[in-house]
Amino acid sequence: MSNNDSYNDMLAAVQAFHDKHDFKHTGGEELAYRVALMTEELGEISACVTKGKETRKLAEECADLFILLIGTAIAADFDLKGALWDKMDKLMQRDSRMINGRIRVSEFRDT
Repeated sequence: MSNNDSYNDMLAAVQAFHDKHDFKHTGGEELAYRVALMTEELGEISACVTKGKETRKLAEECADLFILLIGTAIAADFDLKGALWDKMDKLMQRDSRMINGRIRVSEFRDT
């Protein structure tokens, strides 16, 4: 497995995985299905945190979610890297607030 951490290498690796299993023609790129898979992975991440599992297991579950996110960008044909940087630009302009003892960064709308 490659140790290269460029986004293009990650994208190519996930694309190769999709191609290997023909996700495009076998339902693996159907978006509602992918959302269900991401929800499952979030549950596994939550279990790692709430049950105090070792960091290695948490990292593995986060990697599963990251692979699904990249695969969703492939399936829906959007530029995830570009979307990330566009969103980071927006987030960096936002204010933060302490809410119930935790920091929150959002587009706060005072009503």
